[in-house]
Amino acid sequence: MVVSEDYPHLHPSVWPFVDEAPEARVRRIRTDRWIAYARADAALAAMEDLLTFPKRMRMPNLLLVGPTNNGKTMIVEKFRRGHSPTAASKAVDGVAVLPVLRVQMPAGPDEGRFFGAILNALGMPFGARDRIAAKQDAAVRVMRATGTRLLVIDELHNLLSGTMMQQRRLLNLLRWLGNELQIPLVGVGTAEALRAIRSDDQLVNRFEPFALPVWADGDEYRRLLATLEAALPLRKPSHLDESAMAGRILTAAEGVLGEVIAIVIRAAVVAVETGAETISARIIENAGFIRPSERRRVAV
Repeated sequence: MVVSEDYPHLHPSVWPFVDEAPEARVRRIRTDRWIAYARADAALAAMEDLLTFPKRMRMPNLLLVGPTNNGKTMIVEKFRRGHSPTAASKAVDGVAVLPVLRVQMPAGPDEGRFFGAILNALGMPFGARDRIAAKQDAAVRVMRATGTRLLVIDELHNLLSGTMMQQRRLLNLLRWLGNELQIPLVGVGTAEALRAIRSDDQLVNRFEPFALPVWADGDEYRRLLATLEAALPLRKPSHLDESAMAGRILTAAEGVLGEVIAIVIRAAVVAVETGAETISARIIENAGFIRPSERRRVAV
């Protein structure tokens, strides 16, 4: 039986898994997990506020913006799961309820592909040759029928991969969609998404930017590392939140949250496979992690 004295560095929920076979622990280490931190909690609170906003002619919107792999998609997925849909079979009136709808702005975007993405997210079939107007009408009708109260548009920066005319039409479409359904929109993307929104004088006044900047060393970052360490079934403490280890990880990750987690996960796997059972500076060095800026310079 595992007791707290055995693994005081771990969260109690992790204790039952520490004595599993290495293969099982590696799978568990590599599984996605939510790690709370102040900026993410603030973003969730901002979206929660939008969800409860009463309908009016001009709804407020939010633009969650930050570098690639810095936690944006994880935040919106956490929010979506917190407002999961109700299947038609379980609804009182037999109509499915979908309070939060999350779609991804298609690569090479145009109106037809965008409404196709919405219909896919709604689970609605449509034909490849369907007219844009038919897709638009179906998407709006079903979103109304299912009580959609907030639309999340991930990878909004993909909008800039279209022609100038396509960009203008899609920006007009976002403004129209918010007005027609009287629901808030949450855009998610890199700094290019902010640039796209700022190109439209009306949209820029409707989307409030919410920045998720790269991380710097400090109390919040150290708490993040301590929380992450407590969630990994290693039998010995790693002290990731101590100055030398924290600085090494942050430098290698170049301040990007997803890279911080990737470094720790990769090192934890090595720690299990080698029997070290702790993440050390040497294990991090030998884990084969390549910094984000160096990946772009790799010769092929």
